[in-house]
Formats: sequence, C-alpha cells, structure tokens
Amino acid sequence: MKKIRITLVKSPIDRPERQKLTLAALGLNKTNSTRDVEASATILGMVRKVEHLLKVEELAN
Repeated sequence: MKKIRITLVKSPIDRPERQKLTLAALGLNKTNSTRDVEASATILGMVRKVEHLLKVEELAN
C-alpha cells in the first residue's frame, strides 16, 4: 500500500470541532507536525475533510 506524508501547515484555531477531532485522529496536534501514514480509504477520507489545513506528499517506496 502507498504511504503519504501529511503535515499540518495551518492552525486549527477557529475551526469547527469536527475538524479538530479529525486532525487529532490523524495524529497532528501542533503546527508543522508530520506523520507518515498508509494511504488507505479511511485515511484519505479524513485528509479530504481537512485538506485546506494540510500539505500532502506521496512517498516513494
């Protein structure tokens, strides 16, 4: 399965609670925090909900 690197580039302050919870579920709690995750359908759906706050990169295997 492909891996992606997601980085929180904008602050979740003044965002809806649902978006804050989605970021917490992705493991992103501070600005500029980064996670490498598997690109499963669940993760991609969560990324789509908060993509305006993230930078997403595809990792080469």
